[in-house]
Amino acid sequence: MFDHHHIVAILPALIPSTVMFWLHMWQRSMPFTTEVFQKEYDYIIVGAGSAGAVVASRLSEDPKVRVLLLEAGGYETFQSEIPMLAARLQLSEWDWQYKTVPQKYACQGMKNHVSNWPRGKVLGGCSTLNYMLYIRGNARDYDLWESLGNPGWGWSDVFYYFVKSEDNRDPDIIKNGYHGTGGRLTVSTPHYTTPIAGAFLEAGKNFGYPNLDLNGPQQTGFAVPQGTIRRGARCSTAKAYLRDTAGRPNLDTVVYAQVTRVLFNADKHAIGVTFDKGGSRHAVYARREVILSAGAIGSPHLLMLSGIGPRDHLESLGIPVVHDSPGVVF
Repeated sequence: MFDHHHIVAILPALIPSTVMFWLHMWQRSMPFTTEVFQKEYDYIIVGAGSAGAVVASRLSEDPKVRVLLLEAGGYETFQSEIPMLAARLQLSEWDWQYKTVPQKYACQGMKNHVSNWPRGKVLGGCSTLNYMLYIRGNARDYDLWESLGNPGWGWSDVFYYFVKSEDNRDPDIIKNGYHGTGGRLTVSTPHYTTPIAGAFLEAGKNFGYPNLDLNGPQQTGFAVPQGTIRRGARCSTAKAYLRDTAGRPNLDTVVYAQVTRVLFNADKHAIGVTFDKGGSRHAVYARREVILSAGAIGSPHLLMLSGIGPRDHLESLGIPVVHDSPGVVF
């Protein structure tokens, strides 16, 4: 048992680490966003999530263009920094708190066969509340995208950007030629695995499956995946692409800005958006492009609110139809 002498001795030892922790938290909570925005930008990006934060950072590398990034949520929380606390962010203020419709063949162990559908409502989006597993899509999926009329989205095209964006901290994995160093997104191998993980890998070997790098030349096998973790803490796109590039005078990031509509001209070209912030509605305009990066639910939802979607559905809700597009659904 500790007596009061031990406690007195331990407290001074804890002070430096406590101070460093709160200094780190203060530094990362310093706002890099703005409450002041212009009426016109070259690019307006809706959603500062896994993709939107990256797009904003990349576009603003050109000092000649002005970029506005709008995020409906707010700042990250200290809980999002700690990998093991990821589950606590679900159904919180940092989550849109969506739920699925009742499922017939899935969610059998859940109440009413309904599952939570976590979606990040925060800078970094889902990269701020996910489980940080770093696993790229299968090469054939990207090639399929390209074959459907999307040039530049084949595996050979996107692989270059995977490598460019990555700062992999595992020298053994880097050797296979499928990873990069020096990019903005930190990727690392877990320093600790549980005994059951070891048994899992051994079981794979017994069935003839290799233990492999899931982002290497093949993806069929058993592995403990790498994660988007930097020095033991989460590396979200907000940290990698926004906080790490804070201070660019041509990038304005506005939080708690709920976009309500995309604005179109007579030629059906997107020219701006309206958004709600602080109890007021604002309109901003884009000289070049409006980029929707509001997620698999948010982007089609916003398109339909703006008059793009199935005509019958829009008219039933009293939304003026800008363009009849049956494929815009969620």
